[in-house]
Amino acid sequence: MPTATLDPDVVFDALGDPTRRRILRVLGGGPSPVVELTARVPVGRPAVSKHLRVLQGAGLVTYETAGTRHLYALAPDGYAVAQAWFAQTWDTVLAAFAAHVEATER
Repeated sequence: MPTATLDPDVVFDALGDPTRRRILRVLGGGPSPVVELTARVPVGRPAVSKHLRVLQGAGLVTYETAGTRHLYALAPDGYAVAQAWFAQTWDTVLAAFAAHVEATER
């Protein structure tokens, strides 16, 4: 499995796919093996495995081995990257808005 890059572009690229977002919603209910994820998304097991590799590479999921199964779970690091990007973007927007209001008041 690839190592997470924690790059906002990689995180948002991973979140751009509806199947990956669905996998993340399923994992919101707790850790799951691939076979259970496959039963809850509209693609087969090989595709689920590929999507999980992308999500893991983005830092959005982790896995641990339990016997012969890999249990996948949400990973907070990728979400923190997305949250920080939104916060920074929002701060920039608010600063621009404040500057605009100040300029129009003059």
